[in-house]
Amino acid sequence: MGYALYRVTPEQDIPWHRVINAKGEVSHSVLRHGTDYLQRHLLEQEGIEFTPAGKISLSRYQWQPNKI
Repeated sequence: MGYALYRVTPEQDIPWHRVINAKGEVSHSVLRHGTDYLQRHLLEQEGIEFTPAGKISLSRYQWQPNKI
């Protein structure tokens, strides 16, 4: 998943910034050329709150499919 998201270009309409790791963190890498910081910024713009340790509450923000 991470590699696929790494290949997304700015012209593509894919909400890549909404994908975080299983720990509830933005995955940091020097190969991301700063987009890890952009990812956090975009999430915060959407109202996502991070703890001082840089995590989000998975129970609060994790996607839940509609149940029928």
